[in-house]
Amino acid sequence: MTAVITYKGDLRCECTHLQSGTIIETDAPTDNRGKGERFSPTDTVCVALGTCIITTMGIRANDMNVELKETQLEVTKHMLSEPRRIGKIDIVLNIPPITIEEKDKKVLEMIGNNCPVAKSLHPDLEVSIQYNWL
Repeated sequence: MTAVITYKGDLRCECTHLQSGTIIETDAPTDNRGKGERFSPTDTVCVALGTCIITTMGIRANDMNVELKETQLEVTKHMLSEPRRIGKIDIVLNIPPITIEEKDKKVLEMIGNNCPVAKSLHPDLEVSIQYNWL
């Protein structure tokens, strides 16, 4: 088992990661009867994609002796209705100045584009990933 989720009422959940004990709380968004005081469940899907992209890139970067530390990702979720769902996720990676060959940048981008979460999303979900090598 990976996690235990407890519904706390008022459209909030507490998610406990069993291996580490880390807790994530979720809340429904304000446009869907929630208070918007925590990540919404659909926010966590988008954040999972972003963290998976940079984590898989980081694994390969470590093998290349390249440091991606301080890379920042901007994540934007676009919702659709009928049925209510995520229609598009925009992710922009701002990668600090590092010395790396162009071919290695392309390898890291390919790894990010093909991370496990990206490959797990429904093909109807539009995903836009932009890499800014600063």
